[in-house]
Amino acid sequence: MSEVRGIADVSGRLWAPPGPARECALLVVDVQRDFADPAVLTWLDAADRDRVAAAVERTSALVGAARAAGVRVVWVGLGQDPAEPWAASRWLRGLPEDPSDDPEEEPCVEGTPGAAWFGVSPEPGEEVVVKRRYSGFLGTGLADTLRSGGTTWVAAAGLTTECCVDATVRDAFQLGFRTVVAADATAAYQEDAHRHALAALGQNAAVVATADAVAAAWGAQADGPQADGPQVNSVDAGDTGPAASDGRKVTE
Repeated sequence: MSEVRGIADVSGRLWAPPGPARECALLVVDVQRDFADPAVLTWLDAADRDRVAAAVERTSALVGAARAAGVRVVWVGLGQDPAEPWAASRWLRGLPEDPSDDPEEEPCVEGTPGAAWFGVSPEPGEEVVVKRRYSGFLGTGLADTLRSGGTTWVAAAGLTTECCVDATVRDAFQLGFRTVVAADATAAYQEDAHRHALAALGQNAAVVATADAVAAAWGAQADGPQADGPQVNSVDAGDTGPAASDGRKVTE
């Protein structure tokens, strides 16, 4: 086993190790068609779509590194229930409280193509958490699921930085998990929002590192051939189809 030296953040500061790789869970947040597919994000300009695509590719690569290092991968995705609309959210967006009064379809309605994982997907046996709000911890039992499996720290990747990644990471931290955010494996639809969200998380709730630094931290604490740190190399980032069904659904 290589000597554990910690984890470097995006500024180059070396932090104490958050824990051994076997106690980490990689939380993959909302990498779903309605949030990630360029064919859906037509309201964004090309540069913003490219940044989202790059984050999805880095997330896919980080998932591969986690699997290689034996790190637990937990898939946290939005699954909206049309029978229980989020009235406060609709109010904030200027929409009627009752969805039937407006034809605008909500994103990531559970069971629809828009809720499918995009660019990366669960393998058999990996845990899938369906959330109804921004945070993966709100009303899902995720904290208990992580603790029961021996998880003491989490790394987060996915979409979007200032919304569901932020909410999930902050809740993880407040619930007692040490937290790391893979900065280049996250994105917001506006670059300023992405940068400001990472800065705020770095001040208050997480170590903000690159995907390579996260993978290196796993490798430095992993036994066997990955001891020198798995490299984050891109894996297939094509459409994965409508299937959280490849994973093991543990909460709802």
